[in-house]
Amino acid sequence: MTTYNYILDKIARRGAAFLVLIDPDKHNDGSVTGFAEKCAAAGVDGFLVGGSLMMSRNHEEAIKEIKNLTHLPVIIFPGSINQVSPYADAILYLSLISGRNPEHLIGKHVLAAPLIKNYGIEPISTGYMLVESGVKTTAEYISGSAPIPRNKPEIAAATALAAEYIGMKLLYLEAGSGAIQHVPFEMVQAVSEYCTVPLIAGGGIRTPQTAERMVESGAKVVVVGNHFEKVSDAALIKEFSDAVHTKDPKTV
Repeated sequence: MTTYNYILDKIARRGAAFLVLIDPDKHNDGSVTGFAEKCAAAGVDGFLVGGSLMMSRNHEEAIKEIKNLTHLPVIIFPGSINQVSPYADAILYLSLISGRNPEHLIGKHVLAAPLIKNYGIEPISTGYMLVESGVKTTAEYISGSAPIPRNKPEIAAATALAAEYIGMKLLYLEAGSGAIQHVPFEMVQAVSEYCTVPLIAGGGIRTPQTAERMVESGAKVVVVGNHFEKVSDAALIKEFSDAVHTKDPKTV
């Protein structure tokens, strides 16, 4: 089964999928090992690994450790071409469709494509949209692009529909790492109602209740990362997992 089909299967059987984002720069003390095991035990469906910057050399080591410790898929969440790794199962082939910087629409992709093919990892084309979150995020600064205004769900919906028509397999509404405000529920609902491609919501999701509301609003994948860098309690991760998984697999 491909990683993409694995995600679709989780959505079908559990209502939504729950992914945890690990930024190796934030786990440069070796804590990724224990954290990954806690996540697997708590019912997480997979891992995103990456970040806007790569200050440490722990990226590939983190991927290998997670793969050795768990059976869960590891998906690269690339901040640069340097984060493409042969040890991952897949990569979100992100196109920053909320911006107009050609480097992040196609430029970096041309450089990354041969590496992805040679490494044999699975590319999952993803329409990536930065959303205004109350603070200028690292992703916004590094990409040199303006986010979609919070009060303009129609812009997000039209942008997402264009990505679907182009042929992208996933849509991603991102408030950004360390966001003050998460993506508005109204925007999640607008995009999910307008498009048929599975929608990911991430950034600024700090409570299980918020995660549950994201799913109720139409998100099919919920991503939490920065919050667990500060609070990695296994019981809390389980609460998030239970909140996202709205279906009991035994009843499906």
